[in-house]
Parts: sequence; structure tokens; C-alpha cells
Amino acid sequence: MVPSRLRARADPRLARLTTQRRHSFDIRLDVWWADLVEPLARLYGERAEETAARLVEVAATAYASRPDELHDLDERRLNAPDWLQRPGMVGYACYADRFAGTLAGVGERVGYLRELGVTYLHLMPLLLPREGDNDGGYAVADYRHVRPDLGTVEDLRNLATRLRGEGISLVLDVVLNHVAREHEWAVRARAGQKRYRDYFHVYPDRAMPDSFEETLPEVFPDFAPGSFTWDDELTAWVWTTFHEWQWDVNWANPDVLIEYADIITFLANLGVEVLRLDAIAFTWKRLGTDCQNQREVHDLTQVLRSLARIACPATVFKAEAIVGPRDLVPYLGTGSHVGKVSDLAYHNSLMVQVWNVLASRDARSAKQALAALPMTPPLGTWICYLRCHDDIGWAIDDRDAAAVGADGWLHRRFLADWYAGAVPGSWARGLVFQDNPVTGDRRTSGTAASLIGFDAGQEELEPSLARLFLAHALVYGWGGIPVVWSGDELAQSDDPEWMCEPGHEDDNRWAHRPRLDWVRAGERGDLRTVPGKVFQSLVHLARVRARLPQLHASAVATVLAGTDDGVLAVAKHHASGPFVGIYNVTGSWRPLRLDVVHAAGVVDPVNALGDHDVTAGPDGLVWLAPYAAWWVVERR
Repeated sequence: MVPSRLRARADPRLARLTTQRRHSFDIRLDVWWADLVEPLARLYGERAEETAARLVEVAATAYASRPDELHDLDERRLNAPDWLQRPGMVGYACYADRFAGTLAGVGERVGYLRELGVTYLHLMPLLLPREGDNDGGYAVADYRHVRPDLGTVEDLRNLATRLRGEGISLVLDVVLNHVAREHEWAVRARAGQKRYRDYFHVYPDRAMPDSFEETLPEVFPDFAPGSFTWDDELTAWVWTTFHEWQWDVNWANPDVLIEYADIITFLANLGVEVLRLDAIAFTWKRLGTDCQNQREVHDLTQVLRSLARIACPATVFKAEAIVGPRDLVPYLGTGSHVGKVSDLAYHNSLMVQVWNVLASRDARSAKQALAALPMTPPLGTWICYLRCHDDIGWAIDDRDAAAVGADGWLHRRFLADWYAGAVPGSWARGLVFQDNPVTGDRRTSGTAASLIGFDAGQEELEPSLARLFLAHALVYGWGGIPVVWSGDELAQSDDPEWMCEPGHEDDNRWAHRPRLDWVRAGERGDLRTVPGKVFQSLVHLARVRARLPQLHASAVATVLAGTDDGVLAVAKHHASGPFVGIYNVTGSWRPLRLDVVHAAGVVDPVNALGDHDVTAGPDGLVWLAPYAAWWVVERR
């Protein structure tokens, strides 16, 4: 139970509410109190109780000012806790300006999103960034204002309301690891205010930075080497993981936690339903480690998630943790954190393995890697995607590669070369991003169309269409929430003029962030065109997916053994019945034993994507066409 002295901190802020609404707050506070205070004790020791009291004040203030329609949404979400996991969920991600110019423009394009079946819209960073180079908006100068070219905070509130009315949840980024050098906290720190210097990791000399850098990897070795920057005004070294103008905040200081708690509830009360916790893996620093995925990261997330459950439970968290497979599942909750941290996490491994199987035309290493993933918690949900705003890092685990007789380093190199079009026979036309000759790390930029073969000539057009459908079918059929990156639904290629915009010239990731081509989008209903074929294929996947309860995210995906090396088969078991996704990742016909489908529980199989029976010849084999993608379920 909440100590009365701490509960009293909330009472003045709730005084104007109805008895029923105050009672609801008290119930939530009691239910989530232990989850709030237990990690605080581990994080802040003797400062934990006062920090808890301040968080109660933040929660009560936000709850009291929350609009009635959002209180109603809270009740709906509390009565449907699996809303994110339902198969009707489909996502879309874009930059507001590159999609529709302004926030108001995005609202005018809601019909386009609904055609795709979108129920989840991630708008890339739109809170006020620093001027000039700002890491695509991730160098935030003010969390409470919107970029002026996009609109105002009121425009953001209006867009969230309009989307909600259309059944679309708005997703925004909250950058947790750092702020822009121009942020008020950093300005005050440089002015000598000790309170704000303590918001950052500040060192008078190189002793501690040098000690930390013995084990710290470089994120952007080409244009932002090192992890610390000397600042003349600060007269000290400050931690800058990503860029010299992005200052890492000090989460070991509870004042920083309180600041972000207030920011989160502010955005939630605008109507933001999903908060993408950017760079969350980097938030806690520990000497002698790579300062990623530390155990305190999950305690911090649990505190913030508990706060949201008290003040604004319709708002959920998505962990932006692009980490190795074995570090990933804890962001959805393992051990004591099950059900208490992020609700969503990026399935980076699935994305990498989709591109891996297409290039290698071999599913063996993907089977090994995907089968080795730990089970997700009951309400934890994957974000599944073929591509995002970022580069593709070739996270092929050495152990997974070795298990199928491959060398992990060589295979990662092969994938980077293949998708740069540097391997004979490659149909990809991507770009190399951040080539590090010391570590051998080479990442890849490119739209789905450019990476999958649409730029390789007319002879690759039909195979490219087949590969793209296969890739999206795998993503849509895994479970979780499939998210399409803007432009991929129209097979847009890399922007040939990506380097012409100020601030973009040294970052080729802007090649795969083209402005949506609305002339091309005008062809989306014409199946004689490439945009029409691709757009309508995604419409089809969304429609079929929505009527298959087997694709509820709570149904665990199991990679099936014993299939041809060129075939990936994934089973999902749900109370409504079994599902088997079958994917031929090669350009040739491949066999599948029908008893593999029967063993997964499907007795009378039908391919839901093609609405045809699945039958075998006298030898018990089913033959899969090149790049075939089947969703096999029991005939009803």
C-alpha cells in the first residue's frame, strides 16, 4: 500500500476531480505502487522515497489535467489489454514533412493510410531539434515544442485526435539518452549552474573518459569518433555517445528521471498513444562495460512504465533497442521485469534474417537464429519490419553462423557486399554505410526497392516483385505489429539527390528516406503498374492477416525443423487453430513434405493468401514456386 504521507502529495492536485475519478487514481496508485518503488530503491538508495513522492506528484498532476476523451481511452485500453497484439494491427512509419509536408497535411492523408490497413502511425522525430545538423531530429532542443515548419503543439494534438477517430494510434519518439547541446538543461550547465551540470556526465580531464573508452564501441566512427567531447564553455569533457552536439544525460541523477516523467505525461496528454524510447539501451553507464543493456536500464523503464499506468495507461512504450538477439527480449521483460517494462520492441533479428535469406538463398542460418530467440512475455509484442529509417547492421551472430558451418565475419561481409551490388549476380543496389576497417563493420543503406532488385534492370522486375511480396509476407506473418516504412508500399527507389539537402551530404541513410511520391501513389489502384502491384499486395496481406486470429501476437512463432535448406517454415499455435507460414527463399522450385504441415496440426490445409488447397503428390511432396509465400491454416 502507498504510505499515507506520500499519497497526501497527490491530494491537492486531485481536489477538483469527481469522487469517482479520484477513486480510479487511488486504485491505480495502489496497484502499481510496488512496481514503481522497488526499482527506485535499487537505482537511488536513500533518495528513493523522495523520488517516489515526486513521481506521485507528476502522475497526479498529469491525471488531473488529462482530457476526458483520453480518460475514456484509458478505460478502453484497460479493458482490452491485448489491443496491440491483435492481428488487425498494421503500422506505417514516416517523416511528417517527407510524407505530407506538415502535421495538418498528414491529417489530410489519413484515407491513404486507412487503405493500407494502418492502425499505428509512427511519425519520426518532430519535437523541436537543434538548428543545422540534428541527427534526423534526434538532437532535441525542446521536448514541449514542435518543429515550426510542421506546425504547433496544438496541431499535434489535433492530429492525434483525428487519427484516434480513424482507429489509428499515434507513435512519437522520446529521446532518452541525450539532448541537444542547445537544450535548456545544457545551456544552464554551460552557464555554471551546478544543478544542471549534474544532469550530464561531466569530467574535468581525460582520466575517466579514457577509462570508459577502453571498453566503449564507437557508434559513428566515420563522422563522430570517440564518446566524449571537450566543451570550452563547460570547461570540461562531456559524454557524447553519438555526436558532439548530443549530450548524454545522467540517469543516475533522480532529477533527470523526474524531468522525463513530466515529458512523458505531457506527450501522453496530447494524445500520443505509443512512445518510442529512443537509444534506451545506452541510458545507464558502468565503467568496464560497453555501457549498453545494463540492468538499470530495465529498472528505469519499469519506473516510467508504472508511472504511465497510473496517470495515462492508454500510453504504451516501445523500446528502441537495436541489440543482439540475446539482449533483446529483456526489453519486453524477463525475470522480475516481466509485464513491467516496454510493451513493444523491434524484432531486429527478423529484419536481418529476411535480408540474409534473400541474398544467400539459404534458410539454414535464419532457422538457427530465429529458433534460438527466447520466448517473449505474454503481453510483450514485436515490431516486425523489413526496413526502417536507419541503416541495416548485419547482426549475424557468430554462434548461429558456426552452427551451420559458416564464418560469421565472412558472412556479414558477404551481406554488406551483396546489398551494395558488389558481388557477381547481385540484384541489389544499396549503399555502404559506416565502413569500419578496424572492426570490419559495414552497414547498408537503401530502400526496400533498391535493395531487393527493382533498380537492377527490366529482367529483374518480376523476381523483384516476388521477393518483395515474400519479404513482406514473412514480416506480416510473424506476429506482432508489421510496420511499413514510407515509400516501400510503392516500391520507391533510393533518392538520387539525397546528398543535395544541407546536413544530409555525409549521411547516405537519407537515400532511403525519400519524400513520398504522390504521383506514383496515384497509381496504387492500377495493377498494371509496379506501385499498384506492390500497394495492393500489402492491402491483401493486411486484410488476410486481420481475419486470422492465429496471428495474434501472443501465439508464439516456432521455426520448423526438417525442411529444405531453401524453405523457411514457421508455425504458430493459437486457441483458434494452427498456422504455418511457408516461405521459399530461393529463385527455384523447392519441395516441402506435407507431413511437416500435418505435424504442426493442420489436417486439411489451405493457403489463406492464395485461397487454394495445399495438396501433395504421391511422394508426399508439395512443390513451392520460386519465392512462394504461403500462410497455411485449417480449412473452415
